[in-house]
Amino acid sequence: MSIDSKTSTTTRRQATRRQATRRDVLAGALAATSFAIGGRALAQSKEVIIATTGGLMERSLQEHFYKRFEAETGIKVRSVPIELPDQWARARAGQRSGNIPFDVVTATPPDLIQHADLIEPIDCAGLPGIVAHALPNGCFPRGIIRTAGGMALTWSKKAFPNGGPQSWTDFFDVAKFPGPRSLPDTGDREWWVPLAALLADEVAPDKAFPMDVDRAYRKLDALKPHIAAWWKSGDNAMQIMRGGDAVMMMVYSSRSVPLAKSGEFDFTWNQAIRDVGNWAVLKGSPNVQNGVKFLDFFVQDGKEHVAFSEKVSFDSNNREAPGLVPPEERRFRPSWPDNWSKLVIADYDWIAANRNALRERWVTWLTK
Repeated sequence: MSIDSKTSTTTRRQATRRQATRRDVLAGALAATSFAIGGRALAQSKEVIIATTGGLMERSLQEHFYKRFEAETGIKVRSVPIELPDQWARARAGQRSGNIPFDVVTATPPDLIQHADLIEPIDCAGLPGIVAHALPNGCFPRGIIRTAGGMALTWSKKAFPNGGPQSWTDFFDVAKFPGPRSLPDTGDREWWVPLAALLADEVAPDKAFPMDVDRAYRKLDALKPHIAAWWKSGDNAMQIMRGGDAVMMMVYSSRSVPLAKSGEFDFTWNQAIRDVGNWAVLKGSPNVQNGVKFLDFFVQDGKEHVAFSEKVSFDSNNREAPGLVPPEERRFRPSWPDNWSKLVIADYDWIAANRNALRERWVTWLTK
């Protein structure tokens, strides 16, 4: 063996020892973090119960994350498809009865504040996968980012062959852009639509909170006769657009992107309201430790995140993934800097503090 070969072999052995040492340290940190949760020593289990919305999102999570998590950890994922209002209602009931139904739940930013008493604290600095792979600021004291997108203005190119609406002001302008509209009514949209109404009324995004609710609903009153359909889910929204029941709508960017790629529709990131979905672990759930393990696992493997994002049209929480996206796809990616800077970020603290009143106002307005 040559001197160079011996040196190379020695270097590889040293690198291997360093990698092994790092793995040991990280694994130890995860174990220590997991067992320290809530100051409790938790029994090992072989299951984790994850609640998230169904359909395409659930299928894509299964394909890119749940199956790999099961294969690599031996922990079986029990997936529960459920909409957010029902999920939190069951979590709150479980807290009262002592029978928490899920380990990992989906949470909007206001949910992390409003339901903080139900959620397990997360030690972001103590979880090795999150330290190494999560997006900057992608882990919070009570959750991590799962998906990121926007509630985007989307329109029919057939209805507007010479250029579609480019702002919420255009969306509310039925003289300049005639035709039926569609807006969401999914049970947790009580602030999205009023916020769009304020932006349409020329309120600057950084002046939209505290929200002038009366002003928002005056604007909505004028538009209400032109709302032809209230969509209940992303699939429902796409059916409405494809069926021609509306010429424009507010909808998840995850649905705007496939509509735009079909060639019949288009959308804009301008004034899209940032729509971040988070993961959180319920306090006192059956498998808290496995829930935290899943969160730490989820942020790893950039290639899987790119493939996952291509299916759901949301970006997800991995810092390597943006660099793996081809240039022609960047227009469709919310986290691409040119798009990200156009998104409107809500005041989640204010929303959480006023959510019940916002919901009551929304339901009253819809039914009157």
